[in-house]
Amino acid sequence: MSRSVSNRLMLASALILAAIYLFPLYWMYITALKSGSEMFATPPKFWPSSPQWSTYGYVWQSRQMGRYLWNSLVIAAGAVTLITVLGVGCAYVLARYRNLWVDIGLFLILMLQVLPASLIITPIFVGFSQLGLLNYPRLAVVIAIAAKSMPFFVVLVRATFMTVPQELEEAALVDGNSRIGAFFNIVLPLARNGILVSAILIFMQAFGEFVYSKSMIQAAELQPASVGLYSFMGPNTNEWNNIMAYATIYVTPILAVFVLLQRRIVSGLTSGALK
Repeated sequence: MSRSVSNRLMLASALILAAIYLFPLYWMYITALKSGSEMFATPPKFWPSSPQWSTYGYVWQSRQMGRYLWNSLVIAAGAVTLITVLGVGCAYVLARYRNLWVDIGLFLILMLQVLPASLIITPIFVGFSQLGLLNYPRLAVVIAIAAKSMPFFVVLVRATFMTVPQELEEAALVDGNSRIGAFFNIVLPLARNGILVSAILIFMQAFGEFVYSKSMIQAAELQPASVGLYSFMGPNTNEWNNIMAYATIYVTPILAVFVLLQRRIVSGLTSGALK
């Protein structure tokens, strides 16, 4: 088989897989534009005959989506800030100071990543209640998200720090820099791309967080958009076009950020693959 034929087969396979994975997203967008009868038509229509664009405006106003999206933004930004401030130093230590205890610490960090949020929400809720953090529910959610996502961030940023030659730090120390000065002046600028990409991934994850927010935030004016979407659900739910319109408004900003930054995200994720 020639190289050109092989490339074409790989391209065709990639396009087919992309179509399969993206079809649910496409169906969400067009369902938001369908009328009630078209949603349940048999056979289903792959494009509405008369798109209901007013559904978006109705959902935005009736569900107060601006407030929900703002709360999601506040929670995600707070979690990313806390994780970045605490996680960068942890990742640097794990990348530079290799010994048995550091390896044990890295193993424990990786073990924390496998715990699902539904498993640890009960002890976190009880602990936060005793500490009085539930009086500040958005702060409690930020801390919970930071605790859950910190291992993922540390592992990614650690790989980035490992690609920075240690000889550069040693040269900075010889020139009179302190260890902290060498870190801020030499290492951190070289690792900023990987840190930025890791922060973006954490932000996208925190923006869609549901379990902690649903459990800790009772006031509707403080709930994020993920909990607002859950408010549609009920035993007699039939507003599928409104649900899909809400989901479209909720998901589109994250998709736009991912598409615009996809090259930097891929380069940041693979920066530690080769040393």
